[in-house]
Amino acid sequence: MQKLNILYIHSHDTGRHIQPYGYAVPTPNLQRLAESGVLFRQCFCGAPTCSPSRAALLCGQTAHEAGMIGLAHRGFALADYGRHLSATLREAGYRTAMTGVHHVASHQTCLDVLPYDEFLDYGPDREKLKGPGHEPTDHAAAFFDRHRDSDQPFFLSVGFGDTHRTFDEKPDPHVDPRYIRPPEPIPDLPETRADMAGFISRAMTLDAKMGRVIDALDAAGLAENTLVICTTDHGIAFPRMKCNLTDGGIGVMLMMRGPGGFTGGSVCDAMISHVDIFPTICELTGITPPAWLEGKSILPLIRGEAESIRDEIFAEVNYHASYEPMRCIRTRRFKYIRRYGKDPHRAMLCNYDESPCKKLWMDNGWARMPYHAECLYDVILDPNEQNDLADCPDMKPVLDDLSARLDQWMKDTNDPLLDGPVPAPAGATITYQDCTDPQEAKYTLEKSEVGCRNKPT
Repeated sequence: MQKLNILYIHSHDTGRHIQPYGYAVPTPNLQRLAESGVLFRQCFCGAPTCSPSRAALLCGQTAHEAGMIGLAHRGFALADYGRHLSATLREAGYRTAMTGVHHVASHQTCLDVLPYDEFLDYGPDREKLKGPGHEPTDHAAAFFDRHRDSDQPFFLSVGFGDTHRTFDEKPDPHVDPRYIRPPEPIPDLPETRADMAGFISRAMTLDAKMGRVIDALDAAGLAENTLVICTTDHGIAFPRMKCNLTDGGIGVMLMMRGPGGFTGGSVCDAMISHVDIFPTICELTGITPPAWLEGKSILPLIRGEAESIRDEIFAEVNYHASYEPMRCIRTRRFKYIRRYGKDPHRAMLCNYDESPCKKLWMDNGWARMPYHAECLYDVILDPNEQNDLADCPDMKPVLDDLSARLDQWMKDTNDPLLDGPVPAPAGATITYQDCTDPQEAKYTLEKSEVGCRNKPT
């Protein structure tokens, strides 16, 4: 097999809210990538929180089996960094490098634990390189120039945080909030339109940066032998999206371009998961898949040998700012969500990024809204997942089937929730939500020594 380079280019909190997915978000470079590669309309992350999502993709297994049940900068980590995709590729002879966001190790430990040959954002003295000429786009372009004539294949990770909160108070002058539509299920009001305008401005900046990286790859003459994988960690940071198991939380963009059939501007509507990317790379490169992989290669879809590779996808939440354990199974027709924790009927609102949209919801009683421990949605008739069918007698066979399948997945993947509340590692920073006054939803930060529990009210 000929040399196959891999460019993994990824973002924070973008979901599917870009132009190739039909949204009024001008991202012409990502549109161009989609039109020259393959766009996956039904790709889902393994967890709608930053580090767990990336861990699932980069380890090819559930976030809890990878050990990443919370955020890296808050004290959580992979159980084994030898399971990182970069480690497997490096053992197979790849030159591995990263620049920008990675979010699967703390800033203090990343140089020591992440299995990359090169950390392009750091100098010889391990100091972070900053300023003009030291942006991820610059590092990526220089990396391509150095490898244009190399016989050694490379794996380069380029991460951007542009669509992560907070957004600029003054959006791009070409984005007029008066003519913006907020995403579902956010109401259409002046403050929500302005909030979405901030996201759109950031998405336009992200698109420009990603475009520069892809242009640099092409200018170096490496496009023909490079698989481009462009995705994000989870949904956008609006209520009921990021940190939620709705499709708005777990639905992600994915575009792939390069050898192996990822050309021509085709669109794939089969359900796939982030955990399927690692085994796909193994099949493309001829690398023996590691025993821990839980995903499936998507190449049968690309070769036209199958219309689907999955009957269901699974996703989870454990910790974000606070402990809010949830699990879900999604089929083509239904979504079943199960909430755990001391009080599964109450949302941990500190898990949702501060924003004008969140303030609007809080001002109108979001803290008092009850949540169900079990939810069932018909994602065909109810794509915004507003009508819970869990108590509908006619839906009991569906509920029982999906519940049993979720139970089996949890057993098969050694889910720690089966043994009760999942403790945080010693020293992890956890935000507890004090709901003595739920209207105010006050937050406090504490360090975990023996694990995390919700404070009694």
